[in-house]
Amino acid sequence: MKENKWSKTNKWENELEQLKSIIHKTSLIPVTKWGGIVYTYNNKNVIGIGGFKSYFGIWFYNGVFLNDDRKLLINANEENTKSLRQMRFYAAAEIDEKRILAYLNEAIEIEKKGLIIPKEKKETVIPIILQNKLSENAELLNKFNTFSPFKQREFIEFITSAKLEKTKLSRLEKVMTMINDGIGLNDKYR
Repeated sequence: MKENKWSKTNKWENELEQLKSIIHKTSLIPVTKWGGIVYTYNNKNVIGIGGFKSYFGIWFYNGVFLNDDRKLLINANEENTKSLRQMRFYAAAEIDEKRILAYLNEAIEIEKKGLIIPKEKKETVIPIILQNKLSENAELLNKFNTFSPFKQREFIEFITSAKLEKTKLSRLEKVMTMINDGIGLNDKYR
């Protein structure tokens, strides 16, 4: 058997091939994303497949909308995952083509309808030590506001993640210089 460089275990090759042959009977298009196979419809992620140490499975990107009367789908990360659901298998004998095709076809219909869970807007709370500096310096405030909310949150998290007050203050000084220069906290890594 040829080793798959993306698989951590190379344990489920035959089972994943079975899943691929079932998926091939739908209108989904395979693409490689994040080191694995993702199947799309109209360039939107619908499902992914993969093998892990103790199971292999299919994950449905909008699985929350699937009619799951048989309770086959699980949310692997309740705190962070809103819509993704997994269908796990522990042996090839668990692969039921008819049932899987029903879930796949329903997932395609969900994509056709454009159903999604809207992203929650993260409220940006500026720490007092930064807010004081921004209030004192209108130019600094204007430059801070030119950064995207994501980059603003990077600055804020950098400051607030420090445990010691003196570290927070030194990070504040660094951030103020970067804001004045129009440089995002992690721009050099992008």
